[in-house]
Amino acid sequence: MALKRILPFLAAGIVAACSPAGPVGNASVRQPAKIVELNRYLGRWFELGRYENRFERNCEAVTADYSLRDDGTVRVVNTCREGGVDGKKKVAEGHAKVVPESGNAKLKVSFFGPFYGDYWVLDHGPDYAWSIVGEPSGRYLWILTRTAKPSEQVRKILQAKVRALGYDVGLLRWTQH
Repeated sequence: MALKRILPFLAAGIVAACSPAGPVGNASVRQPAKIVELNRYLGRWFELGRYENRFERNCEAVTADYSLRDDGTVRVVNTCREGGVDGKKKVAEGHAKVVPESGNAKLKVSFFGPFYGDYWVLDHGPDYAWSIVGEPSGRYLWILTRTAKPSEQVRKILQAKVRALGYDVGLLRWTQH
């Protein structure tokens, strides 16, 4: 009987915890248009910019490392420095699975328990030197590069690509490295 009373609150708490927070930067996120060659996507990425989010608050020098696990899923290791590029190191490890029939452009990522978030590779360079990642709500966005400090020209090109995808570039927060 007590469990029946608690379940609705527990369910509401889980929904609230998983609900996206922050402004919508793109009200109509397009489906990924390019196939992703997973082996070329693996490796280290540096976060050039992002939409601010609660799990990266106060983070600089953000990197994401992707590697293939024995079970066919992708190991995800996100690292940041709290408060500045020389701040305390914070590491989160998770895993991702490719969404079938998505051309490897859609993944489901989990950092805790059975909860998965959407990770869509919306665009990437032909040489995999950059990537633009989002998800269906338009509240999350990441611009990733293979180098920590790409040129200002590359930054402007990627900002224009983000704008062309329908995102509000005024919401971008540039990451320090």
